[in-house]
Amino acid sequence: MENTTTPENPFGDDSIVPTKYWHKLEDGRIQCDLCPRFCKLREGQRGLCFVRERLHDQIVLTTYGRSSGFCIDPIEKKPLNHFLPGTPVLSFGTAGCNLACKYCQNWDISKSREMKTLADRATPEMLAEAAERYGCRSVAYTYNDPVIFHEYAIDTAKACRARGIKSVAVTAGYVCPEPRAEFYQWMDAANVDLKGFTEEFYWKVTGGHLEPVLDTLKYIKHETDVWLEITTLVIPGYNDSEKEIDEMTQWVVDELGPDVPMHFTAFHPDYKMQDVPPTPPQTLVRAREIAMKNGVRYAYTGNVHDNEGQSTYCHHCGKKLIGRDWYVLSEWNLTPEGHCKFCNTPCAGVFEAEPGDWGPRRLPIRLGD
Repeated sequence: MENTTTPENPFGDDSIVPTKYWHKLEDGRIQCDLCPRFCKLREGQRGLCFVRERLHDQIVLTTYGRSSGFCIDPIEKKPLNHFLPGTPVLSFGTAGCNLACKYCQNWDISKSREMKTLADRATPEMLAEAAERYGCRSVAYTYNDPVIFHEYAIDTAKACRARGIKSVAVTAGYVCPEPRAEFYQWMDAANVDLKGFTEEFYWKVTGGHLEPVLDTLKYIKHETDVWLEITTLVIPGYNDSEKEIDEMTQWVVDELGPDVPMHFTAFHPDYKMQDVPPTPPQTLVRAREIAMKNGVRYAYTGNVHDNEGQSTYCHHCGKKLIGRDWYVLSEWNLTPEGHCKFCNTPCAGVFEAEPGDWGPRRLPIRLGD
């Protein structure tokens, strides 16, 4: 990727590309309309996400084709338990984020203000070709939120789809309706962080708002064919009350239906919340119990060793369908059609006739020039 100024590339840098979700304000600023933060920028200013900047009197993305790294992971690490289990996924992210979570587990990437974080380069076609070469069934846009590298993610998803490779968004769901519709047209699966279930938590801890995330969840479930799973990082003293878990899981069943898998994962002290203790495993077990009591058919624990809480069970007969030991599949009791072998009840998800055998491996790769 050469850095030369041409009529097609007036910025002199292939990692800077124009965007379309913005409009000019009467006071001379330009408002970015990609996410509900609606950053209002003067020339040379960047949004909170850091990667979208006002340049040449328009909003540009400054990290197209640049990544903080590429790695082949088990799909269960996203976490997705009902989307091509056992298969490898090529994962990558960029820098920046449009939320400001005080507990961010990837803060060195999401809060980076240095372009040297983005040491690797890859065009969308390079990514699709690499996924095919390494036998990955999907590519995941992760580590930081793909909402902010909207154009790069979509172009990569298009290149992947042309090769029969699926696309997975790991996201906080904090995005405006019009770009959301364009984005999910090209995704095949999503894991959305539902970070809490109160406006107070969202505003004080993430710097965002709850309602846009709920809107995204309803949009994905009811207006797309994208496979959806939800993750909540359970933080002691912040979003771990039985009342909040009860209200959240009841909302999921009422608004999204019983078949959307929910993952309750353990917090560990990080970034600006290093004084908060790790999540007790029993808190996750209790959250899972509340979810199932409220009708969630597939509820999981994460970031802890819990074979029962990480395995998949038939919601009709109760038999184990997919056994998991961390990221290793230990049992497989689904028919080629994705039904329970014991009672023939369908299991919700996207399954192939046989599970993958990638296992727990994490394989960093380099694609850059």
